[in-house]
Amino acid sequence: MIASFVDAQGLVAAAAGIVVLGTVFAAVHHAEVVAHRVGEPYGTLVLALAVTVIETALIVSVMISTPEEKAGLARDTVFAAVMIVCNGIVGLCLLMGGARYREQEFQVHGASAAMAVLAALTSLTLILPSFAARELGPLYSRPQLVFAGLVSLVLYGSFVFVQTIRHRDYFLPESDDEDVHATPPTDRAAFVSAGLLVVSLVAIVGLAKILTPTVETGIASLRLPEATVGIIIAALVLLPECFAALRAAQRNRLQTSLNLALGSALATIGLTIPAVAAVSIMLGQRLELGLDVKDQVLLALTLVLGMVTLGTGRTTVLQGVVHLVIFAVFVFFAVVP
Repeated sequence: MIASFVDAQGLVAAAAGIVVLGTVFAAVHHAEVVAHRVGEPYGTLVLALAVTVIETALIVSVMISTPEEKAGLARDTVFAAVMIVCNGIVGLCLLMGGARYREQEFQVHGASAAMAVLAALTSLTLILPSFAARELGPLYSRPQLVFAGLVSLVLYGSFVFVQTIRHRDYFLPESDDEDVHATPPTDRAAFVSAGLLVVSLVAIVGLAKILTPTVETGIASLRLPEATVGIIIAALVLLPECFAALRAAQRNRLQTSLNLALGSALATIGLTIPAVAAVSIMLGQRLELGLDVKDQVLLALTLVLGMVTLGTGRTTVLQGVVHLVIFAVFVFFAVVP
């Protein structure tokens, strides 16, 4: 009977995984329709914000179900999202774009602004907690947690203001291609795609909640660290942005790829951390945010590398390879601590 239960559970998980992949492709399509209608850089915010809301809802639901065991889930997921975006997705985009076009260009001002805000957010939410109150370990005190949440919202809100209003031209693609000049979809088509995008992302969350227990069981049976759960959750919710960013890089629109990647990393920290902080305070749950020394080194290396890579306005396959190597190091040490 146990074997039949395990087989049934495995079949359900496999079916859910297949449906998740199909839903991801649907979400990418509808997000691109909406993005084409509203234009850049507003379009890249659509997918970043939507995925961040879904990620936050997933983390909060898992935290509420098992509060003691998942005190570090938000930290693990956010850190994994930053590493996946800044090294995995960016690395793949630079490698694929460089292999096809030899060299790609982007707006230095926009990328530098995003990296500056990302450095401030990651340091405030993932590094400082381990040093702010040593007697609490990797935790902020309640006043510190409230302050960190508010400052995160201020930083992210300021970035969105600069990106969409004050210095919008810093985030616009410079190249002219057929996608830019293609006829935008009608308001009706964009409205329908927006609704279907929301439905697709909600479906991803529901399916992810079905898959999470199976994933946790599999990780436990393989004797992998609990932080691996955060990596899998982050990878799952970032799939739509990953595919959209890669497609943009293949079309020689690296600026759009960077808008998607860096925007999602900023939204993940700037919105997810305040949300889970509010939930932990209201429910009186433990919330571990501070990274250990190994992860702090990897995060610092990622930030320095990102600033160097995005500081010239041009990239080649070399930068892509370097970012992907750092991502491989992150995954290896997460699985083999």
